[in-house]
Amino acid sequence: MSNSSNTNFREVWQRGPVKNIPPLLQPVAHALVQTGEDAEKYTINLDDETLWERPAGVASVGFHLQHIVGVLDRLFTYAAGNTLNDTQLEFLKNEGNPENEHIGKKQLLHVLQSKIKEALQLLEHTEESSLTEIRYLGRAKIETTKMGLLFHAAEHAQRHIGQLLVTAKWVSQK
Repeated sequence: MSNSSNTNFREVWQRGPVKNIPPLLQPVAHALVQTGEDAEKYTINLDDETLWERPAGVASVGFHLQHIVGVLDRLFTYAAGNTLNDTQLEFLKNEGNPENEHIGKKQLLHVLQSKIKEALQLLEHTEESSLTEIRYLGRAKIETTKMGLLFHAAEHAQRHIGQLLVTAKWVSQK
């Protein structure tokens, strides 16, 4: 069987709908599932030390893994119409903190996969009719929509996966 017909070699969005996700939220689900798969794939050759390296001062792979988790948590909170709690604000403050460098790859990937699973469960229970409802982002209360927040969560996660890939390639070629 050729790669073009084998779904195992296709990107997530090419494999069809994610089960139980409303049609209008399929792009969000596809991007989130792709984020999880790519995080695993692009970190496979990294050990716990190279995970936190910052070549030329760029953000470490470990930071990107933490940041994706935080972004998903925060944007899905806003999409639900809520504000951030103290735990979420503390997590935000500690993303990229050098004190986190004791956290290993296995734990970071587990937390990321758990957050993606949680996000997909939230998408399952999101009514498409609610997607244009007004929501507010951050302390500045920037007006947006539930759909805007969910789509931004997905694209922001993918943006950081791209950055993670470049950093992972750089630190693994030493």
